[in-house]
This record gives sequence, C-alpha cells and structure tokens, in this order.
Amino acid sequence: MPNKKKVTEMFNGIAADYDLLNHMLSAGIDNCWRRKAVREVFSGKNRTDILDMATGTGDFAIALARKSPAGGRITGIDISSEMLAGCMHKIEKKGLTEKISLMHGDCENLPFDDGKFDAVTAGFGVRNFENLEKGISEMFRVLKPGGKAVILELSTPDGRLIGSLYRFYFHRVLPLIGGIVSGSKGAYKYLPASVDKFPRPEKFCGIMRECGFCNVSAKALTFGICRMYVGEKL
Repeated sequence: MPNKKKVTEMFNGIAADYDLLNHMLSAGIDNCWRRKAVREVFSGKNRTDILDMATGTGDFAIALARKSPAGGRITGIDISSEMLAGCMHKIEKKGLTEKISLMHGDCENLPFDDGKFDAVTAGFGVRNFENLEKGISEMFRVLKPGGKAVILELSTPDGRLIGSLYRFYFHRVLPLIGGIVSGSKGAYKYLPASVDKFPRPEKFCGIMRECGFCNVSAKALTFGICRMYVGEKL
C-alpha cells in the first residue's frame, strides 16, 4: 500500500500543476465522471451535509456545491496542505466559500463524530490510502444511517484492444508528459502503478461490504477507465 508520508510529499510537490495536467491528460473526461457521481449523490434523497474525502484541489467538492440544495454544506478534507491551498483559491474565485469548508487532516483518522454526514464522496483518492480498509471504515463510520458513499477511482479497461491502448498511454505517454510539465517524473510513474495495484472492482466491492456497506455496486465509465462505486449505510 502507499506510504502516507511519501504520498503527502508527492502531492504537495505537484499541486501547482495538478489541475492543468489532470484535465489535459484525461482530455476533460474527468469532469463528465464527476457529473455522473454528483447525480448519484443527490438521487433519491435531499442530502445537505456532505464530506468529500481526499478533496485535493476541490473539483468534486465544487461540483457538489453547485448542485447542493439551499443550506447545503460541503466539507473537504485532505492530507496535502498545498493541494488545499489551491482548492481554497478556486473556492474563493468561484464565490463558494459559504458552501464549502476545508480541513487539513488524515482520511484514515477522520476528526468527526459518528453519523455526521448525509453522504461521503472521494474522487480518485482512495487508492492513495495507506490502509484502504481503515479509510473505507472511517467513511462508513461518519455516515448517517441512510447515508450514501460515492467513490470515483481509475481502473484498467477490460477489453483487449481498449485495454492495450490504455496501458500504452497510461504507462508510457502520461508519465512522460506529466514529468515534463510538473518536473516530477516520480509522481506520474506512481499514478499508473497505484492504479495497477488497486483492487479489481469485485474485490473492492467486497472490501466495502466488509466495512459495513450495503447495496454496493460498481459501474464502469468510459470503457472502464473509471469506476463509480456506490454503497449505503442502512
């Protein structure tokens, strides 16, 4: 599993270029994935108190805030202070400081009471947890009964042709471009390595169930390049 200290240092180091590279290297498709996840969060119930774990530079939190009902609050937490600084700048620029609050902290040891949030989200962050089961257990703990967790995570497509093309891009092209733009070759070698090591969908769904979630599902987005995982706390 990832080393928490090294992951924190890595994200602090690439924070300034993170948004540019994130959207460029995904051709903007990541925004579509977030929109689908936001619709899932608000489907069925009026969820007003939401925690965005591993919030990074805040794209998921901002998307949630724009769709949240009147009086809705989004709390973003991340272990990287530099990523949070970039997030705060974006929130202020978009006039969302009344709806989004940020906290520097460890997602595997959340500083919140049991059953505090209507929903918990995580966009492309759970694979960076040093202890995956602990992070997912914390996600479950802070949810209210009837609450929902919605997780986006990168994965490898199943199809032979799409999978081969994706692996070539992900392991050869992306690290090269990411390293040149950010100046951190290691960070963009870590990205595909962390995706390769992340549990396959069926196994990750099993981990969610073991941590207490019910009605767990995994949905492939864009040929399986991304997966949306959903679980409920009954």
